[in-house]
Amino acid sequence: MQRNTIAGFVVTCVGDNRGYSFMPSRLANTLADKVALHILRNHTEKFTTCSFLERGSDERQYCSPLVNLPVVSIMRSKYGKYPEYHTSLDNLSLISPEGLGGACELLKKCLTALEQNCIYTSTTFCEPQLGKRNLYPTLSSRGSVGAQTLLMRDILAYSDGQLDLIDIAGILGVSAEECYSIVELLLTHGLLKKAAARQD
Repeated sequence: MQRNTIAGFVVTCVGDNRGYSFMPSRLANTLADKVALHILRNHTEKFTTCSFLERGSDERQYCSPLVNLPVVSIMRSKYGKYPEYHTSLDNLSLISPEGLGGACELLKKCLTALEQNCIYTSTTFCEPQLGKRNLYPTLSSRGSVGAQTLLMRDILAYSDGQLDLIDIAGILGVSAEECYSIVELLLTHGLLKKAAARQD
């Protein structure tokens, strides 16, 4: 199972409409940690990071030393921390469609980021000529180089065969989702190639 598990997400306590909580893996250094934190930072207003010392759900088993899987937990209100927990008030009235739907969308973003998170390598020495590929404005004027063009150049600059897409997105201060649409364009034009899928 260790060989075949790249990342895992324990889904618990996601039905309410309160803020998100994140429980890292035991050493907080897995691909699951990286993906979850990236998505939470880019797609929520705020979230709480818990200590693994506060564990209490299935991460206890998945992250125990002899199992040691790359698993984290994403929650709304953390178990044991909201007043209704394990009382008669911990019922279906606590769950909202917005809360459950929002958590579902967030987890889908985690899975998408995980699937798209590869290591890319630029295929050209130096910065490529983007104009002849219709990727750069042909007329120069103040402000003619838009944000997408700058992001394209930055992605090319950091695609060194070492950094994965989430690393690059973090350096550039944007979401991996935003980077991926540009990566697809650069792949189409042969300016990037996929070096490897990130699995550590």
